[in-house]
Amino acid sequence: MLGKKPELGRVYSEIRADLDRVERKLRDLSRSSVRLISEVGGYLFQKSGKRIRPALVLLCSKAFGARDAERIVLSSLVELVHTASLIHDDIIDNSGTRRGKATLHAKWGPNVTVLLGDHLYIKSINLSLGCRSPRVTAILTDVSVRMIEGEIQEFEASGRLDLAERDYLDIIGKKTAALFSASCRLGGILGGATARQENALAEYGLNLGLCFQLVDDILDYTGEENRLGKPVLADMAEGRITLPLIYALGRDGSALAGRVKKVLADGKDDLEARRDIAGRVRSLGGVTYALDRAAAFCQRSKDSLAALPRSACTESLALLADFVLSRDH
Repeated sequence: MLGKKPELGRVYSEIRADLDRVERKLRDLSRSSVRLISEVGGYLFQKSGKRIRPALVLLCSKAFGARDAERIVLSSLVELVHTASLIHDDIIDNSGTRRGKATLHAKWGPNVTVLLGDHLYIKSINLSLGCRSPRVTAILTDVSVRMIEGEIQEFEASGRLDLAERDYLDIIGKKTAALFSASCRLGGILGGATARQENALAEYGLNLGLCFQLVDDILDYTGEENRLGKPVLADMAEGRITLPLIYALGRDGSALAGRVKKVLADGKDDLEARRDIAGRVRSLGGVTYALDRAAAFCQRSKDSLAALPRSACTESLALLADFVLSRDH
């Protein structure tokens, strides 16, 4: 989105072998004596995504010298929590595809899919009880509650054209950024970081997560479906009011609001009307404004790293922030 995007392989160079171990652990955790759980879990983890949350645990713990097997377990657990939230998201949004693949509920129906999401949540919490620090379970349960609160707040805000920027940021702070922040804090706990360093990691993760979600919302207006692995302009059709639209509505008021209300009433069918609104949002500066806000959160995340000892891993964390800001899918 801005400048030259760092290659993810370079960002992950310090933890590549560890991420491979996380992939194997996720496949292992997806297995069950219940055949259908194993079948659905195998489908779910057959293709890896960016694995940013596990990478945060790995980089933040390794920055303080941690190299034990618990890092792999905990990295896998935060990915289970994230995956469970995506499963439930897709049911709520009735999404047919994610990352270019059919969603679980499109293949197996909502009943099995809801239960699998619940299964992943509970499994992650149960396995966290075996970690050395009792804080791990407390952090995972707390972040799960906050993510659900964010989802409910987003549902309440659906179609609300008077949604304020601060309320939008509160929603994405809970729904997305909270798990980024928790992943970094957990890495610090594993590595034996001081309280000050741990808080700096959590602040880094919070701002990185806000940047990540802002870019995600921008890509709904600017991205390409074959790159995103999901339909473009879907947020608008689902009544999700994001920062580019919030800013544009503040510039164009009732004229744009009337067009958006019509699209919300028509649902997902009127793609041309949504494209027209997206063009208007871009021309009113909504995308530029949101990108500026994302860049500010990116910089804040990197500023937080000043409290940490400089290392190859903290350099990777800074590169990861640049990657998140500049990503195109």
